[in-house]
Amino acid sequence: MDVQTAIESVKPERKQQQRSVITQQKLLDAAIEAFSENGFKGTSTRDIADRAGVHHPLITYHFKNKDQLWQAATDRIFREFNISLVKAMAEVPDIDPKAKAEAFVRTYLHYSRSQPALHRIILQEANCECGRMTWLVDTHLRPLFDEVHKSLSDLQEIGVAPPGSAAMLFNMIRVCAGGLIALKLELKQTSNIDLDCDDQIAELGDLIIRVFFPGEQPRLD
Repeated sequence: MDVQTAIESVKPERKQQQRSVITQQKLLDAAIEAFSENGFKGTSTRDIADRAGVHHPLITYHFKNKDQLWQAATDRIFREFNISLVKAMAEVPDIDPKAKAEAFVRTYLHYSRSQPALHRIILQEANCECGRMTWLVDTHLRPLFDEVHKSLSDLQEIGVAPPGSAAMLFNMIRVCAGGLIALKLELKQTSNIDLDCDDQIAELGDLIIRVFFPGEQPRLD
């Protein structure tokens, strides 16, 4: 086989791979939307295929079953959040823990707005004990809690964060950020709060920071 023939034989294979990746992304986008709206039990694979605009058998071709698709969709949500969080944290000096806390709050808010399923999927699975919730906690939620809990404890020691349970404080911050984003349609109608507005997202971040991080970081001499 000459070089030109070899190149021509590779082209269809690459196109097929590209189509496969695009199909997977469509299915994941549709699954994230459906699972966050209706939960695992209230979502059918046929509904996901219809939302994605692909043939139903392609779900089992790419993801085997609904459980695997849910896990892949959820994993993508939290993986992308972790990437954005790591990037934001890297831009803040380690010697400024209060600034890192502020960066966490604002990153959580902005990612939750761009991907409201981050909080909605947790709410959907938190209604009962199941293997999905256990997987979500072990894979994503517990590692995040452990990291932020330690940082909050350190901020309490230097007087930046208020005293009390650091675990409770972490979850209060998380609900104030992600929970309000998840309720943004209701907030707009009842309170005239538009969390799709950059200014109001910034104001919410400012309020959370003032409430939960009221102290000043000690100055280094």
